[in-house]
Amino acid sequence: MSNLILASQSPRRKELLEQIQLSFSVMSSNVDETFSADLSPDEVVMYLAKKKAKEISKQHPTHYVIGSDTVVTKDGKILGKPESKEEAKEMLRMLSGSAHEVYTGVAIVHGEEEKLFYEKTDVTFWELTPKEIDDYIASEEPFDKAGSYGIQGIGAKFVKEIKGDYFAVVGLPISRVNRALLEMGYLQSD
Repeated sequence: MSNLILASQSPRRKELLEQIQLSFSVMSSNVDETFSADLSPDEVVMYLAKKKAKEISKQHPTHYVIGSDTVVTKDGKILGKPESKEEAKEMLRMLSGSAHEVYTGVAIVHGEEEKLFYEKTDVTFWELTPKEIDDYIASEEPFDKAGSYGIQGIGAKFVKEIKGDYFAVVGLPISRVNRALLEMGYLQSD
């Protein structure tokens, strides 16, 4: 087993870490993802990322463990993963023709050392027709995605503009992760 663990079953996060050629293992964290309603979106994603990383770190205290969480917000409301077609349709209507924010939090835990950070990216959607929304929901893509869309998939066609880290919207700000691992001594720079 590599001494770097991704505490996530997300295929997107796994692909992103592979993209920067890191050797790592994947372990799913099964933490309760409820959070206090008085937390801000950046606090929510960092809290959940840390919770996920800490759970796996308890089992593997000498490893570096990466936890991550992503939420979409619109007008101050956190949009999680839709639980029904109706909820997905409602979220996509909310996002249509306007800007929203995507927050991705990351926690890297190594023994007692922790690095916690988040990225906020602003995304603007084109105006979506009811048919576009219905066709997208029929594709099934929205159902395991915060905010009911995947920017790396079919949902890319809805994006008019992005300000910030594209990879954070996908689920993991890999450049920041790489820098954090360097700072923690996991990766050696020349």
